[in-house]
Amino acid sequence: MTNYQLVDVFGSAPCSGNPLPVIAGADHLSTEEMQRITRWFSYSETAFLLPPTDPAADYHVRIFTLDRELPFAGHPTLGSCHAWLADGGVPRGAGRIIQQCGAGLVELRQTDILAFAAPPLIRSGDVDGADLTMIAHFLRIDHSAILEAQWVDNGPGWVSVMLESADAVLALDPHGHWPKRIELGVVGSHPRGHDAAYEVRSFFSGERGVIIEDPITGSLNASIAQWLAGRFPARYVVSQGTALGRQGRVTIDADGDTIWVGGRTITIAEGTTILA
Repeated sequence: MTNYQLVDVFGSAPCSGNPLPVIAGADHLSTEEMQRITRWFSYSETAFLLPPTDPAADYHVRIFTLDRELPFAGHPTLGSCHAWLADGGVPRGAGRIIQQCGAGLVELRQTDILAFAAPPLIRSGDVDGADLTMIAHFLRIDHSAILEAQWVDNGPGWVSVMLESADAVLALDPHGHWPKRIELGVVGSHPRGHDAAYEVRSFFSGERGVIIEDPITGSLNASIAQWLAGRFPARYVVSQGTALGRQGRVTIDADGDTIWVGGRTITIAEGTTILA
């Protein structure tokens, strides 16, 4: 028997963010068992906490989607840290937590919210014409509606495009199936006076080509913030999940060369499980 928590991440109110099951004491589970459990939970990701193998880390997390393991993901990073702290974890440094994951060590800080330091991009730069044509076709928009596009991959494989406005982002009706893997973020600006600077939507491939829209995506918002650095004040808020009836809010805070990506975390349910 071991503990598990269902954590709501990036919500502006309970049950308005992105849910994450976190299973503690998972070091006896095999990779195949973790993948099977993730498919059973059927959330976008499930996180498994293990003792760290790196002496600099406070804990180790493995992150799974419905069809693969990810080296890094944002809402599982915040949700796992929340669960680890709620389960009695004590970081080595006051207000500073070090997570070990497939991408290496990720630093988090704890103030009124948890926030992680955006990891470096592993792929950046322009998107070629053929990929842009494919993206426009997938989104069912004219190619000219895409104002800018960049590779913003920090692990999951993200490419991001910018549309003229948040309204244009919210109006999207992309294909529900796609023959090639999609890891796509779409961003557009809100007008002045809105509580958020940007609206973001993210789409990725699930099993058998089914396209999933993620409610709120920390890794994508981290890499978009790196792409758009300098265009907005050092601290701003992103809205995501609106098209799914969620009220996600992601706080971006640039501190020198480090971009912190934060949001509210709350345990919605907890208990024990026979899975580990």
